[in-house]
Amino acid sequence: MTLDIKSNRKSAKYTTRVQFLRVLWGVVRPFFKYSPRTAFSWRCFLLRCMGAKIGRHIHIYNSTTIYMPWNLEVGNWSSIGEHVFIYNLDKLNIGEKSTISYRAHICCGTHDYKKPDLPLVKLPVNIGDNTWICTDAFISPGTKIGDGAIVAARAVVTKDVGEFKIVAGNPAVFIKNRAEINN
Repeated sequence: MTLDIKSNRKSAKYTTRVQFLRVLWGVVRPFFKYSPRTAFSWRCFLLRCMGAKIGRHIHIYNSTTIYMPWNLEVGNWSSIGEHVFIYNLDKLNIGEKSTISYRAHICCGTHDYKKPDLPLVKLPVNIGDNTWICTDAFISPGTKIGDGAIVAARAVVTKDVGEFKIVAGNPAVFIKNRAEINN
């Protein structure tokens, strides 16, 4: 099979509305990125203005990259750490009391490699309540991380992770069960 890059570049990947929002976010984003490190409320305000659904008591650091804020939902008391990369071409839902650690990468987009024009594929990611996505972990498009789960440092999640499971490795595999958390 020969790749048809010309067709890929001609295909419409985003609606006019999304293209407009991307330009607008490009204008707003420096106010996010260059805000003081502890200006969590300010960054949450900017994200809400861009259509994100952000809960209360949220910490999102200024070095976090959020590709499409209007596709982001974050529950109360959650944290998105420094240098996290959120490539949310589709919906990303992060539950309550969850932590996304330093340099984690959450990806909601890929390409269909079975077709010569490699069309863009957008798939949602759901991260449950009381989860911990550790440093440098990669979460693949279309996956679900169950409540109470832990994705270990540098793990590559390619399949759903069950509730209160701890996974590690590349690809991530089950390590052990996590004790349930009593709220």
